[in-house]
Amino acid sequence: MIRIVDSTQVGKLLARKAARFADAEDTVRPILENIRKRGDKALLEYARKFDKFDRKSPRLSPAELKAAEGELSPAFLKAIETASKNIRAFAKLQMPVAKSATISPGLSVGQVVRPLDVVAAYIPAGRYPLPSTLMMTVIPAQVAGVPNVCITTPRPVPEILGAASLLGVENVFLLGGAHAVAAFAYGTKSIPRADRIVGPGNIYVAAAKKLLAGEVGIDFIAGPTEILMIATEGDAAWIAADMLAQAEHDTEASAVLLTTSKRLAQSVAKEIEKQLAVLPTRAVARKSIDRNSAIVIVSSVNEAVEISNRFAPEHLSIPDASLLPAIRHAGSIFIGAHSPEAAGDYASGPNHVLPTSGAARLRGGLSTADYVKVISTQQVSPEALRKLTPAITTLARAEGLEAHARSVEVRFGHNPTHQGTKNA
Repeated sequence: MIRIVDSTQVGKLLARKAARFADAEDTVRPILENIRKRGDKALLEYARKFDKFDRKSPRLSPAELKAAEGELSPAFLKAIETASKNIRAFAKLQMPVAKSATISPGLSVGQVVRPLDVVAAYIPAGRYPLPSTLMMTVIPAQVAGVPNVCITTPRPVPEILGAASLLGVENVFLLGGAHAVAAFAYGTKSIPRADRIVGPGNIYVAAAKKLLAGEVGIDFIAGPTEILMIATEGDAAWIAADMLAQAEHDTEASAVLLTTSKRLAQSVAKEIEKQLAVLPTRAVARKSIDRNSAIVIVSSVNEAVEISNRFAPEHLSIPDASLLPAIRHAGSIFIGAHSPEAAGDYASGPNHVLPTSGAARLRGGLSTADYVKVISTQQVSPEALRKLTPAITTLARAEGLEAHARSVEVRFGHNPTHQGTKNA
């Protein structure tokens, strides 16, 4: 049965397991280097070894994508339509916009927004193929105007390939693991070099992204998935179901409930056991519940919020919007009893590719902004530049950068070859 503990034990409970990246990086590093040096030849060797690849080319043809689309059920097609509509609407809401302003006479500043040229989305297809991740990674890129959107997945699952076809994705590759990440980071004869690689994967995918960050843009390095729930009352069956929905992802996943009510804690614990008994994914969920999950009795809602902010959870469930102003760190927030995390995983619109392992202290989830560059602009009139000259030249000379100062002064008749300009 899930542990019920008091808040004095929360420090040990919420101390996340350090991802075993050291061993994964040692495994991945030679793969990356081999693909950097040998390109497609090395890539196909790894694909045959790890992905059971038996094709000439990793790229799927339009006919293959269309055939996969034909295998989809009407219910699945409708689900894609509903979810993609909401995801697209939210992505548009997130889109940075061009703007400008005159902040003083003759001085206009602003920003323009330009999409990345090539992005690659990694779509897992192991224990649980994730067509939802395809929508979450591809649609914001399309909204951003990225001209070359690629996806890579290790297994030809009809739901993934068909969803790609429905979304109009033409660049689909059957590659997985660290070798897929390396191919898009470096580019090969058959794989375009990406500006950014997004999407979750196993520890080897995460290690490859970590090692290649800087060579290529990434979203973030994902660890085990997690949910933290705050509740003082509520339906124990609903809360238990939400915790199990997280637990079934992976044996390393965690689900934590913070509550002021001992009675609710006991009810949820019993309900988890009842639901686990008939859950098809109980082999995974059982381990997650026993190893990484807990119900924590707190003294107040304020204490619960303080613990949540320390934990910075990937998913945070709160009872109502009154707590929202106090929440500082979370990947995505689910407000109210009818906002289960599963809604966000699939169809409500906000992105489900979210920061884990405390990274929510630094950023939110994947967004349209990850697919664009916001480029600043400035236009200065002669008179505005004249007014700025004392500040510019003083700061430049304080930094020892004389040419900077002279590049401004020359515009007002000072001779840059004349040493006296320093005191002009």
